Amino acid sequence: MMQYGNGYNRGGGDRNNRPASMLVGGILLVVFIAFAFNSCSNDRYSSDSAISWSTETSAIPQDTATVQADETDPSTVPWDYRIVEGEVSDLIGSDMTVLPDNEMLPNDNNYATGDKLYTLQYMSADMMTGSDGRNDVTLSAWRTIKSFPTKEAAEQDLEKLKVRITTETKLIGVYQTEYNGEFRQFAVLELPSGNRVKQPIDADRYAKLKTADKANIIVEEVHDFSDYDLTYAKFRGWAS
Repeated sequence: MMQYGNGYNRGGGDRNNRPASMLVGGILLVVFIAFAFNSCSNDRYSSDSAISWSTETSAIPQDTATVQADETDPSTVPWDYRIVEGEVSDLIGSDMTVLPDNEMLPNDNNYATGDKLYTLQYMSADMMTGSDGRNDVTLSAWRTIKSFPTKEAAEQDLEKLKVRITTETKLIGVYQTEYNGEFRQFAVLELPSGNRVKQPIDADRYAKLKTADKANIIVEEVHDFSDYDLTYAKFRGWAS
């Protein structure tokens, strides 16, 4: 009887504790699954994603937007042309190399090795305008664009690409500075292509322009050889 009773008591105790054991086991299982899912999620974002999910630092510097807002996109303008005397070096198919820089050009005029010729070279400028209105200019290297058998033929093309005219332009203003008793005067002009230039002037011109809003000047218009309507104006002197 005592053995049966002890056996019965142990069996009854197991049945009473089984729900509690199952509940504890279920909680532990849920916690384990949640922990495993979280680890997988972190691994997925850290290994597969190109974005850093850090809350301590930003992927973009805070001053980047300010820099971009303070500067405009650079614009390319024609800057200058020149004529260079050269000599035909090597003939390569329908092309040729021209000394002194061994530049490759089409042999359009059937030149032979050793022939003298003249080339027209071109320079452009990339202009960036900052928030203060000042231009940052980067000049390109000289690039040969055409060959001519004579200097006169090259000069005819050059005269069409660099044109000097006399025109009336807007005078932004004049001002004077003083340092150790010495005075300097300046005039600020707006040229036909929209760019502004500052030029030193003497005291007589300063007095003449002090109340004016226009000025007569000599301008050199530099045309782009591939787009003739694209021009850049340069100040070349006072017309009066």
